[in-house]
Amino acid sequence: MNLNMLTLEVCEIAKKTGGFIRNESAKFTAENVESKGVHNFVTYVDKNSEKQIIKELEKLLPEAGFIAEEGTSSKKGEVYNWIIDPLDGTTNFIHGLPPFAVSIALMKENEIVLGVVYEVMLNECFYAWKEGGAWLNGRKISVSQGATLNESLIATGFPYTNYQKIDPFMKSIEHFLKESHGIRRLGSAATDLAYVACGRFETFYEYGLNPWDVAAGCLLITEAGGRVSDFNGKDNYLFGGEMVAGNPHVFDEFLRIVSEYLTD
Repeated sequence: MNLNMLTLEVCEIAKKTGGFIRNESAKFTAENVESKGVHNFVTYVDKNSEKQIIKELEKLLPEAGFIAEEGTSSKKGEVYNWIIDPLDGTTNFIHGLPPFAVSIALMKENEIVLGVVYEVMLNECFYAWKEGGAWLNGRKISVSQGATLNESLIATGFPYTNYQKIDPFMKSIEHFLKESHGIRRLGSAATDLAYVACGRFETFYEYGLNPWDVAAGCLLITEAGGRVSDFNGKDNYLFGGEMVAGNPHVFDEFLRIVSEYLTD
């Protein structure tokens, strides 16, 4: 399998889907919103985007299965599975507020080997494949060289259904507000991770995550020279619901502080 060529083909699928999302955003209204739960929304744009992505990916790798947010395919692959978020940042999309992104990753057994994040409104396609580096619109990217947390811009996401850790989470927010350049909450974890990979953010942390939120972004970061883990410094970040990411200069200190607040 030529991962380089496959990645570029997936980029084209993500861009095509992004074009559909961009066109629909111009005419989208609140009447088109469905609720999957408290503060958890879905639209026909999410569903149709996912169906379109799956149809195209099946042509590229017929033996692969799918782990997709909207569950439009239940096919499971023995070796390969695509992990898809057709529209990461649905709440942003509903309100006409960027960023929102298409996120597609390929998992071989238990390892992510390909990742694409396409930020729709800025027309920015971030992509990486195993041992191939990380790229943005044809330009190689790397994590920032920020040397201290005090010099860092930190990304996070606010929980919208799981409030079990909300008190220590808010205490961590207070800490980082005082000890960094600031905190940003964009509303799209896939975009946050892509921005860590290209050096716009030094670090990212969040809990209550799903694999489709982070699968592509975690590969972007590691291929761009960064590090990722769960809150305990282990590798259970893809399906464990929590992630810390950052450049190698500040990662250990950042992880230590996040762990102090958000682990038992």
